[in-house]
Amino acid sequence: MEAAAALAARRGGKVRFVALDLQHARVERELKEAFARLLESSAYTLGIEVESFEAEFAEYSHARHCVGVASGTAALSLMLEAYGIGAGDEVIVPAHTFIASALAVAHVGATPVLCDVLEGTGLIDPAAARAAVGPRTAAILAVHLYGQACDMDALHAFAGPRGLLVLEDAAQAHGATYHGRRAGSLGNAAAFSFYPSKNLGALGDGGAICTDDDMLAARLRRLRNLGQRAKGEHVELGYNERLDGLQAALLRVKLAHLDEWNEARQAHGALYRQLLDPAIRLVEERPESPSVHHLFPARFEDRAAVATVLKEHGIETGIHYTPAVHGHPAWGQDQVRHGEVPNAEAWAAEELSLPMHPDLSPDEIERVADAVHAAVRTPSARSGEARC
Repeated sequence: MEAAAALAARRGGKVRFVALDLQHARVERELKEAFARLLESSAYTLGIEVESFEAEFAEYSHARHCVGVASGTAALSLMLEAYGIGAGDEVIVPAHTFIASALAVAHVGATPVLCDVLEGTGLIDPAAARAAVGPRTAAILAVHLYGQACDMDALHAFAGPRGLLVLEDAAQAHGATYHGRRAGSLGNAAAFSFYPSKNLGALGDGGAICTDDDMLAARLRRLRNLGQRAKGEHVELGYNERLDGLQAALLRVKLAHLDEWNEARQAHGALYRQLLDPAIRLVEERPESPSVHHLFPARFEDRAAVATVLKEHGIETGIHYTPAVHGHPAWGQDQVRHGEVPNAEAWAAEELSLPMHPDLSPDEIERVADAVHAAVRTPSARSGEARC
């Protein structure tokens, strides 16, 4: 705690977007003990730390299996490949998300078919997803964006009768719930990222797939480990996408604190909502899926002007995500398909993420709210004030 207080004193005048040094200072002793334990075991690739983390995260996520892999993108790609999704298949993906959601589909040779999102939440629109289903559709990828779970009942309602997989991109939803069930247990399988800034972040890269499917889990364990069924017995063309023992050991430490940190994020979100003018457009929260606030997005017609004013007040911000998925120059002809996606394009043009991490102070949140109010009153931002 003394180390955390010392770091807090050095924050200076900035309100930081993330503050991993403060988070790690609070668990520094535990992290060092985990590192020492790993050194003693010499299990640096897979091994006891990975197996222990997989068991603990599976239990936390209400799933039978957790398979640790090298990154969130690897988790998405391996999840799709393990189900046999590939060339000739289509996967429905929301048009407003981090590009990795769609890249994973392309990486296995399938085609991402982008659908629109809900205006109030930025989450996949079940009606738009249903309308995007075609004869080649194999799966719907529900992205639990910003820390809030998608409307899974609505997706299952049309996917189930058609024999379509409902898969979760839960990279931003560690600990999030839908009707009391945790992300990771809401579809056929779920991909997680442990990128350092996530609610549960490693001190490097990492990812995992959670599922109740025994056969899928067994294939995932082969695919991540060069296709090996046993040492030296390669039964399929796999990959080197293993979760490091070091990251697993450190994730075990942080997993024990995840609920506490998520509760802090939720308290910060509640204070933001209390302090910000109701005219400021924030993500709608549904009672059946309370957000764990991986990010705290607001929408402004003149986002650049608002961001500039906040920067002048010493407040860091982020943008998640622009352009919409189909707007990136990485896509070649026919590599991605989409129809009209007006809500996704509006989110991409207007979203601005305010500071959100467990170690924010009430004073800092008040500073952010005051700066936002000052920003929407400035002449450069006033043109969007009615719909700020």
